[in-house]
Amino acid sequence: MAGRWQSSIRRTWRRLRRQSAAVQVGALVGALAIVGGAVGGVVASSGSNGSGPGTLLGTSRGPSLGTPGVGIDQASTSTRGVVGNTINVAFPVANLTALSANLGFLGDTEFGVQPAAIHIFVNDINDHGGIDGKKINPIIQTIDPTNPAAVRALCKQWTEGNPPVFAVLDGVGSWVGDNQLCVAQEGHTPMIGQWTTVTNWTTAGSPYLWWTGADQAAILETLVTWGQSAGLLGPSVKVGIVTGDRTSDQVALHSYLLPALAKIGVTNPEIESMPSGVTDTAATTAAAPLVVQRLESAGVTSVIPLIPFNALFPYLGAATTQNYFPKLLLSDYESSINVALGLIPFPYEKALEGQEGVTVETLGGTDAPSSVVSAGGYDPGVQSCFDTFNAHHAPTSSTSKYIEEQGPIVSWCQVIRLFAAAARDAGPNLNRRTFVQAMSRVQNFTGTLSPTLSYGPNKFYGPTEYEVVSVHNNVPPGPLCVPTYKGIPQGTCWHIVQSWQPLAGLSSSG
Repeated sequence: MAGRWQSSIRRTWRRLRRQSAAVQVGALVGALAIVGGAVGGVVASSGSNGSGPGTLLGTSRGPSLGTPGVGIDQASTSTRGVVGNTINVAFPVANLTALSANLGFLGDTEFGVQPAAIHIFVNDINDHGGIDGKKINPIIQTIDPTNPAAVRALCKQWTEGNPPVFAVLDGVGSWVGDNQLCVAQEGHTPMIGQWTTVTNWTTAGSPYLWWTGADQAAILETLVTWGQSAGLLGPSVKVGIVTGDRTSDQVALHSYLLPALAKIGVTNPEIESMPSGVTDTAATTAAAPLVVQRLESAGVTSVIPLIPFNALFPYLGAATTQNYFPKLLLSDYESSINVALGLIPFPYEKALEGQEGVTVETLGGTDAPSSVVSAGGYDPGVQSCFDTFNAHHAPTSSTSKYIEEQGPIVSWCQVIRLFAAAARDAGPNLNRRTFVQAMSRVQNFTGTLSPTLSYGPNKFYGPTEYEVVSVHNNVPPGPLCVPTYKGIPQGTCWHIVQSWQPLAGLSSSG
């Protein structure tokens, strides 16, 4: 049994390696759980989006979603971490290579060059005047995302011990769930992270927690709006929801998705829950066939998944076994639209081919500059990061001449440059309050994973627009997929169905 899972996950990972770095982090942790039966000691799934908090959340030993933060102008004026002419900034880097060595997942990805990339982009800022004359001191720490106790201890060291840090930056989504609240809510320390979930997290972490990804409340509202316009949701459509049993999934379901559905007349969807923690492998696998049976028996034709990779994988397996293929409304919630590309053509092409979803990410391009390809080249933000990285990091026989448009290099570039922009705008009196005030003023920042990022006093996530893409197996080659920079047809791709539109619920003021 383990050998069959291992073979399937290996093939899946080779295709997932082109997904965003945050997706790779979450998918790998889930894959390790599937193959090994469990990852010992895991408290929180390290998903890219929507992963729930660990058992510490809401207890006397950890942060609480029930405790809201303060306003921007009430933030601490502490300068902790600003030491003389240096600003200590922490960079957690997940050691996924060590975790996955026995499965051979990461040999051909950009994860191994993360420390070098961080130094390159930090040095670029320092060499151009730094932050009002102060230089960023990068404190790069390798972390094991399957060891929550060690991660929490590191959080407490950064926010209470030595060396003191002014901010924590996570470019790839490996610092998740209650660990974010440990930094922001407990430690009153600014954090900019890629991992996101629903608004409750930034409310609790306010005003110190900021996301480069989209708040999942906005994603779910957008998903419902688009689903209605596409005829996939409405009073006459039998709608099903497959939800995880984690806190974040249940909050997303009851506080955001169900109210959004009720607004369009969907008041009685078929709701099926699955165990979704990475230690729940056996229970998740056993539940999947029953969930699929109940959805099919209820006549459900449109399914919204609110589950992470480690639950989506067995759900799709059960749907394939039972030959049940409803329309899936995919999205950036747990990056289901992103992960789906890694699961075709094998093993789940019938379940995923042509399925559509909403995303704030720039999916559909090619990993090369526009000067090299005739269509689908780098967006301006990625091009700028590539130019800086390429000038200081010569490719080797094991690395590509170009960088991945959704990979770790551009992810770190984005978060480092965003931090620098806000820190500069904070002025010579850099402290926690002036920094978060400056973050709230960031508008139309040129992003990499998303085209632009804008924030506000009550908007703690950056993306402002979404596009609709479909998952496509390009065998035999067709016109829906942009060729690679070498002119070779892609085997699978995201096909852009609808170009950029404003996310639901955003006002002009952000």
